[in-house]
Amino acid sequence: MRIGELAQRTGVATRLLRYYEEQGLLASTRSTNGYREYAEADVETVFRIRGLVTAGMTTRLIRMLFDMEGVRGTETAADCTRTVAQEVADELAGVEDRIRCLSRSRDTMRAWLATSGYPERAPAAASP
Repeated sequence: MRIGELAQRTGVATRLLRYYEEQGLLASTRSTNGYREYAEADVETVFRIRGLVTAGMTTRLIRMLFDMEGVRGTETAADCTRTVAQEVADELAGVEDRIRCLSRSRDTMRAWLATSGYPERAPAAASP
């Protein structure tokens, strides 16, 4: 599929798809006329990239994680350098900090709605 179709199917702008390609997160082949061509599996790859970026990961760290994919079991520990492991641990700590902050904000909003005279607007508590 061409870049426009990938953009339409994923909701990601073509400019951003080209950026992902520049960062080594996405690969395309070139047709004889020079157009980028993507595989069907790239739709899921773009969704994964967006999810990780939304969670706060940098494209550099996503690239490291993608590069390590396919390595399983004890090989993972052998191929995962201390630097990469530390970056993943730091990123995870940041994600957990953001989750705690969002949870506090959610609880504050719920409490305010419950005491503001509009409890019917307070959404039901979601399970964690």
